[in-house]
Amino acid sequence: MKPVKSSPPSWLAELTQITGPDQTLSSLPELWAYARDRLPYATYMVRDGNLPARLPSAVACPADVDELRRVIELSRREKIPLIPFGAGSGVLGGTLPMDHELVVDLKRMNQVIELNTLDGTVTVQSGMNGGQFEAWLNERGYSCGHLPQSLHMSTVGGWAACRGAGQNSTRYGKIEDIVLGLAALLPDGRELRVRPVARRAVGPSLKDLMVGSEGAFGIITELTLRVWKLPEARHSVVLGFETLKTGLDALRQIMQAELRPAVVRLYDAAESAPRGASVGIGEGRPFLAILEFCGSPRMAALERDLAMEIVAAHGGVQLGDEPYEHWCAHRYESYSPQWQSKDYFMDTIEVTAPWSALPALHARIAREMQSLFPGIHFGTHWSHVYPEGACQYMTLRLPPMERSEGLRLHREAWHLTLTACLDLGGTISHHHGVGVFRNPWLREELGTGLELLQGVKDYLDPDNLFVPGKLALRAREGAVNLEHIHHE
Repeated sequence: MKPVKSSPPSWLAELTQITGPDQTLSSLPELWAYARDRLPYATYMVRDGNLPARLPSAVACPADVDELRRVIELSRREKIPLIPFGAGSGVLGGTLPMDHELVVDLKRMNQVIELNTLDGTVTVQSGMNGGQFEAWLNERGYSCGHLPQSLHMSTVGGWAACRGAGQNSTRYGKIEDIVLGLAALLPDGRELRVRPVARRAVGPSLKDLMVGSEGAFGIITELTLRVWKLPEARHSVVLGFETLKTGLDALRQIMQAELRPAVVRLYDAAESAPRGASVGIGEGRPFLAILEFCGSPRMAALERDLAMEIVAAHGGVQLGDEPYEHWCAHRYESYSPQWQSKDYFMDTIEVTAPWSALPALHARIAREMQSLFPGIHFGTHWSHVYPEGACQYMTLRLPPMERSEGLRLHREAWHLTLTACLDLGGTISHHHGVGVFRNPWLREELGTGLELLQGVKDYLDPDNLFVPGKLALRAREGAVNLEHIHHE
């Protein structure tokens, strides 16, 4: 579909009165800029000058909660579907306009409200840029503990909306572990407030109704999160293992021994080779691992030493620090654009599985990828590890080819990967969320649970105006249906 701008909507003048002429966007270039996120399928379409779905009807940039509430009231009265927008770093199509939605950009709502050093919390507006937020805390001796690769191109509200994870999640937790309380505006304009307290027993978690809802149940406006003092010491460890099994077993025992590394990364042979060449990876120990322990000097050193005892029991050896230093220098850089801009079909898929399933899961997907297209780049690393299992993060890369064939192979790679994950007892997403691209497999994973979510959606949003068709919830009549790309 080529981008064609339709006539201005009848309600545009009223929207402009709410957010102002400079913060109400409706020109074709402006609408085009908000027509996609970083979903690779969308990138493949844009490379050929096509829209992945539709243009938004307009873009509103409210300055505060009052303006946002008025935008929601307009949406409800005029039956305008809308999509909240942070920084557009999502990779599952969560902000793709499927029915000419009004996009609501929240980046002007970007203030830190309070740092409470006694309670160890910070309250911040949802549109705050992640990198600026972490820098603000660092200047005061703190960290939010949530450091995703997309740190500088994401917002705090976006972290919570898609239930994200940072690279230090093994120590500090995923965002659902870090968020203590929040405020959100519901589809009828009412405010929901969840008090920021350490624990509660007041019924099912309303916080978790919003964290991970991807905007379908409400728009998060404010969050209270845990913060940590910046660590006094950091100890890095670069390791080589003889087999993937010994590497995975070592990580499992480190976590089950109740140690808390801040960084844990184990690479398969395909990803270890380029990262570990400088320290001899491939010479009898082809599997690279990187660990970091931090905190007080005594605690960080003790956890490192205890972990190294476990590593030694599994035949791991310590190598030079160059891979760790390189990772630190480039940890917030995305590698996909450099390949996608050269017409490669590159994507990443992250899932979670129990330790007992991970070896078979990796072996099955690696085998099926090579059968799908001999010579495909398939690389995997395990990070975000827990006592019960780990995130398996996979990179797929197909060479330039005719678009229809590339899309077919890309679609089949997703099908094979998530089918294997479900067959072996995993979950189809660890931290990227669902958006629209994972809809078919979410139905299979949640089963009756999806009916419960749809019931909540129908109660909160009877006109289906907030992010319709995402999170495997009901789409609006006449909306673009991207699920055909999984079935052609």
